Amino acid sequence: MTSTNKMKALVLSAMLAGVLLGVGGMLLLPDEPSDSNSGQSDKPLYWVAPMDGNYRRDKPGKSPMGMDLVPVYEESSSAADAGTVLIEPSVINNLGVRTALVSEQASNSAISAVGYVQYDENKLVHIHPRVSGWVEQLFIKAIGDPVQKGQPIYTLYSPQLVNAQDEFVIALKRNNEALIKAAKKRLQALQLSATFIQGLEQSREVQQTVTFYAPQSGVIDGLKIREGFYVTPGNTLMSIGQLDTVWVEAEVFESDVALVSIGAPVSITLDYLPSKRWVGSVDYVYPSLNPTTRTLRLRITLDNKDKQLKPNMFVQVDIQTASSSSSISVPKEAVIRTGKQDRVVLVTGKGRFKSVVVAIGRVGDQHIEILDGLELGDEVVTSAQFLIDSESSKTAEFDRIGEKQDSTFLNGDKYSDDKMPSATVNGTINKINGTKGVLNISREAIEKWDRPATTMDFVVAKQIDIDGLKEGMKVNFTFEVADDFMITQIVILQSSPDQSTSHNDH
Repeated sequence: MTSTNKMKALVLSAMLAGVLLGVGGMLLLPDEPSDSNSGQSDKPLYWVAPMDGNYRRDKPGKSPMGMDLVPVYEESSSAADAGTVLIEPSVINNLGVRTALVSEQASNSAISAVGYVQYDENKLVHIHPRVSGWVEQLFIKAIGDPVQKGQPIYTLYSPQLVNAQDEFVIALKRNNEALIKAAKKRLQALQLSATFIQGLEQSREVQQTVTFYAPQSGVIDGLKIREGFYVTPGNTLMSIGQLDTVWVEAEVFESDVALVSIGAPVSITLDYLPSKRWVGSVDYVYPSLNPTTRTLRLRITLDNKDKQLKPNMFVQVDIQTASSSSSISVPKEAVIRTGKQDRVVLVTGKGRFKSVVVAIGRVGDQHIEILDGLELGDEVVTSAQFLIDSESSKTAEFDRIGEKQDSTFLNGDKYSDDKMPSATVNGTINKINGTKGVLNISREAIEKWDRPATTMDFVVAKQIDIDGLKEGMKVNFTFEVADDFMITQIVILQSSPDQSTSHNDH
């Protein structure tokens, strides 16, 4: 984020904080009491600075920045009020707050994926020699060259081919039908053409080199030989692919696997031909996911008579998923996704807003399905909701973004701003990362938290000097649980307790 954007964000946050100040989760407007008189006194509890919630006075006055102090009234602390934010209409305008109704949407949606063009492998032919030998002449010079069926592609000298011809000629001279038949079958098995065998039968002259021909028309792919190369039956000399039809392989995320099936309509576009659109359908779904990208491959076969689709091109694939059911949904921008929970800012009426947790389903291009947390007809915020959510989350019944979800995770030790849960335990240092200030320690069990012994990484507080620590040392250390497990004190346990050394933060 640039310094200009940071400044804008700070100013906007300050504006919101200046008008959204209060207690018990109900943030009151300046000089305006709550709508309800129940549980509220007409006399303010105190006055607070609009830009600094810690600056409080028992009477009206000015803040250190020269602004009028804002009165804060006593408010009821019912569960319904927790997390509710009250905003003045003019401020709603200034913040650019926009809203939308929770609506019912058909489940029909499209999955966008990236695909790439490949040869139709059903029509891809690989050329292998049946014997060992030397390439005397190569008629194909480069990958991508077109070939026609029956066109010569290379000439090979092979002692095995010479011997096979000799056997056939000898059988002919002896007029032994059994030998002739066996020798002819051997020549056919070595991929010699019928024309070559017929010519040998008539001339009875052994050829030192044999020419091989293209088995189909197409283009050369993967040319791996040059004139003079020695080749064996294990070599792939080249491949011949056809472009009349091509495969498009698309990859969809694991979360969308249940939505795709064989026969699903597909629309394909290319960046270099934005006006052209190819239409097809999924004809094969691969049985396993890519373990690295966690994606599933789909295959679409397309007609390519005009040769516009070329192998290795990237394409945009839109897969239509059809369903007869419908569900309630909200605009995609209304959902605040934190990684641990999903929330929306609900409009509760009369300038009041409240963040609520929702369970989401399928995510479309413009809408997100809501499984739980909202009802049809509810109104949610679609713009400036992050600022409102940050205020509402201070007193809401769920944890704020980035915090632990279970506030009593450690057997009653609460998370708070001024004190974090801590424990003291013995352990053995396994590894030391001095650059990052991290120790890998095998610690003993922690009885008060009912945690078994384990091996894990601990961040060392900056005030602690770790130069005197070595791998294999047994230590007694104290750590706090916050965003990281941070060691705040460490004692090296020597062979005698009298010789222990302490590394404390000062």
